[in-house]
Amino acid sequence: MNNFSYLQASKAKEATGAKRDDKSSAFIAGGTTLIDLMKLNVENHNQLIDVNMLPFKGIEQSNDGLRIGALERMSDVGEHKLVVDQYPAISQSLLLAASAQLRNMASIGGNILQRTRCPYFRDTAFPCNKREPGTGCPAKEGDNRNLAILGTSDACIATSYPGDLSVALIALDAVLTLENAKGKQRRVPITEFYRLPGKTPHIENTLEADELIVAVTVPKAEHARKSLYMKVRDRASYAYALTSAAVGLDVQGGTIRSARVALGGVGAQPWRSKEAEQMLVGKPANEATFRAAAAAAVRGAQPYEHNAFKIEMVQNTLVRALTEVAAKG
Repeated sequence: MNNFSYLQASKAKEATGAKRDDKSSAFIAGGTTLIDLMKLNVENHNQLIDVNMLPFKGIEQSNDGLRIGALERMSDVGEHKLVVDQYPAISQSLLLAASAQLRNMASIGGNILQRTRCPYFRDTAFPCNKREPGTGCPAKEGDNRNLAILGTSDACIATSYPGDLSVALIALDAVLTLENAKGKQRRVPITEFYRLPGKTPHIENTLEADELIVAVTVPKAEHARKSLYMKVRDRASYAYALTSAAVGLDVQGGTIRSARVALGGVGAQPWRSKEAEQMLVGKPANEATFRAAAAAAVRGAQPYEHNAFKIEMVQNTLVRALTEVAAKG
């Protein structure tokens, strides 16, 4: 790891004002991803800006819905009664992630910004368009078992966000509050926050260099209260999803009134499936409907040599998740 300077910011403007650009400087909270990437020389920063003293905490029900401060720890949010009772998919996505030790350290904002686990991105012996634009994407012909089948491009086939939380947040229409060096805030729907790789896979989201994630807001809704996050992985703990599904249903009299569907482990970003939702709304809550929605969710998928199994697996994951949440009424 290269030498770097360290600044512990006491005010938001001190932190954002010190951030020069994404390459030379980085914000650090829990550090559970950033330090790993620096040890691997994937990221090399001259300065780390500690944001843990900033007042971006709190878990509360506001007029806009559930508000979570970006510096809350994953474990605290996942175990919070309000989240467990009213937004179960968010709680489940957090408690199924990482290990207990990491959940106690990792912040909500940092989790939203975590970077891909593509082995070629994390090994500097290989070229990688996401790490060094224009060098190539060896994953297309190499080890692509854990990579994306939706939203990829010739430049990158990584599952750019490897985690769980943002899959649930995208399903439930979360909005991010961002703040820049001038103290100005803007609200960005999380569905508009992540960017598909296209020709610029190194640009992963719409966050500006001097912006911090301040908070996450999730609207209160019946489909949020009746939601679920399901994760399929190689082993029962501390493993990233091969496929996952975050779903929310409002079912009245056996008919689906509203539906939310997002998929993880299969997209070049956390994957909201409007196609699946359209197949669900107004239909009976039964297996035939769920199968039709699952088929719609993978329409246009582009598998590679080692990850074609994900097409069937993610459909089965989605059907199981929908079946389970519908059974809860």
